[in-house]
Amino acid sequence: MSNDDNLIDFSAERGKRIHDLHDKKLNDMRQVFEQALPLGKSKKKSKTKPKKR
Repeated sequence: MSNDDNLIDFSAERGKRIHDLHDKKLNDMRQVFEQALPLGKSKKKSKTKPKKR
């Protein structure tokens, strides 16, 4: 049992999994909010100066 190459750091692997789960939840929430409250990226309202008389 002197194969140190095959050792796995379980705490580091768990940290990666937890991070991935949080990222997945965050992306899901972003998609839900974008559907509920669209930002309207395609529609830009140009500010026009009022006409002088």
